[in-house]
Amino acid sequence: MPAAQTPILQLPEPFGQTARFGLHEISRYNAAGPAWYWNNFTTGEHTGTHLDAPIHWITGKDGADVSQFPLHRMVAAAAVLDFSAEVAGNPDFVLEIEHVQAWEAKHGDLPEGGWLLYRTGWDARSRDEAAFLNAGHTPGISVACAKWLANTAPIQGVGVETVGTDAGAAHSFDPAFPCHSFLLGHDKYGLTQLQNLAQLPAQGAVIMIGALPIVHGSGSPCRAVALVEKR
Repeated sequence: MPAAQTPILQLPEPFGQTARFGLHEISRYNAAGPAWYWNNFTTGEHTGTHLDAPIHWITGKDGADVSQFPLHRMVAAAAVLDFSAEVAGNPDFVLEIEHVQAWEAKHGDLPEGGWLLYRTGWDARSRDEAAFLNAGHTPGISVACAKWLANTAPIQGVGVETVGTDAGAAHSFDPAFPCHSFLLGHDKYGLTQLQNLAQLPAQGAVIMIGALPIVHGSGSPCRAVALVEKR
């Protein structure tokens, strides 16, 4: 899918908006550069598959920016929690603590210093922005679960297939946007607009995150690659 067609978050007025990805040619084997091709690009930090750093949210305003994402955190184990069946019947489905605990009883503990990857099947909508944003009806994580993941769970962050780590209705939660508020406020990270989680096992995958080290940046588009055991 061309980068310019990647769905982006759209906030209501009067809030500021992120820029769509744009590629602007400088030269392509022509008078402006006879032997080389290169471009400028414009984009928002939180466009496409991207990493949210703690400083992205007011609760983490004194925390790390994306350039300070520790090297040892760039490669980490992942647990994939599949709730795509539940979301298929309810796009406003939210993950609760008991869902995670039931998953752990079946598959084992969440990985120490790893990622909780929340599969909802939402990546199937990523080529249609209207269906992807779904007028604010997108799955997420409850207030209680987000607080528990931030305070108690051993993970370093949460990854999702939706446009943001919070549910589409999270503006009405108390506190609003609890994943951002609790996780980023506890030196944890967010990964959004992930693809192909259906190809990963519940346990055993290793995730590598390649984000741009933007000094003072609140986040960055990134390449998220999973390694799985060959069978």
